[in-house]
Amino acid sequence: MIKVKVSKRRGRNQSFQQYCQHVEQRVSRAMQRFLIDAGAQAAVYTPIDTSTLINSQFRTVTINGTRVTGRIGYSASYAAYVHDPKVKQNFKRPTAKKEFLKKGVEETLPNLAKYIQEELKR
Repeated sequence: MIKVKVSKRRGRNQSFQQYCQHVEQRVSRAMQRFLIDAGAQAAVYTPIDTSTLINSQFRTVTINGTRVTGRIGYSASYAAYVHDPKVKQNFKRPTAKKEFLKKGVEETLPNLAKYIQEELKR
């Protein structure tokens, strides 16, 4: 656990708060970049029949205190069924894979640290 002692002087406290807000914005932006990248990779692996599934992809970034959470998914009701590796299906698209979202995120996960470093350098 890191402890930071902040003096009660108005100027120092405000500058520290501004710094925290700045870092929060940068990390949020890095998470958004990662989700866009992961979503694009998952879209390559997503099976396409009527394009409803691929067009239902969503991304959200939530900031709760010091935790930044990125969430990516599909809002189509049958997305979990298509994603399930136990269900046998024949895909028309040659790049389509089972667990398309999981594989897309796993392949782009090494880029997350790079995106955070790039955003904090700005």
